[in-house]
Amino acid sequence: MNILRHTPNIISIARILLVPPIIWMIWHKIYDTAFILMIIAGVSDGVDGFLARAFHWQSKLGAMLDPAADKLLLVSIFIVIGLKGFIPWWLVGLVILRDIIIVVGTFAYQRATQDKDIRPLFISKVNTALQILLAVAALYQEAVMPLPGNIMPILIWVVTATTLASGIAYITIWTRNTIKYKNNN
Repeated sequence: MNILRHTPNIISIARILLVPPIIWMIWHKIYDTAFILMIIAGVSDGVDGFLARAFHWQSKLGAMLDPAADKLLLVSIFIVIGLKGFIPWWLVGLVILRDIIIVVGTFAYQRATQDKDIRPLFISKVNTALQILLAVAALYQEAVMPLPGNIMPILIWVVTATTLASGIAYITIWTRNTIKYKNNN
């Protein structure tokens, strides 16, 4: 058996393991190290997905681990940077609400349609990347120097827009597919 095929799952597990130290460092104002670890965590999200697709190393475990790692990382980071006042609380709430909708909606959709093959939407991948970018930018401001002008407000509004678009897209697709499934059965 090719041990390399487990690499994406190992990377997802490593991302999960990075969450506690990143949170601890942010809380204790060790922003430079938290910034570096957040970059590593963010890059790992793209790397594990690339490896899984490029080398056909997808697995059922990976299909659960990767989104779980993303949600754990981003919800945790957003809560802490929200508590620190780096981003507005309404955005933290929106990100958490979207993730709750996706988790609960996935289970409800699978139960209603028997569809076990749910793939992330492109807008959701864009949203995750932008959420990571916003978290990295917030830490950059604390670790290195303030970002110029309107960068943070723009990032906040772009993340808001993609978070809303992603949540609405999932709800729309699940509703449409559930209605089709019910009409055909």
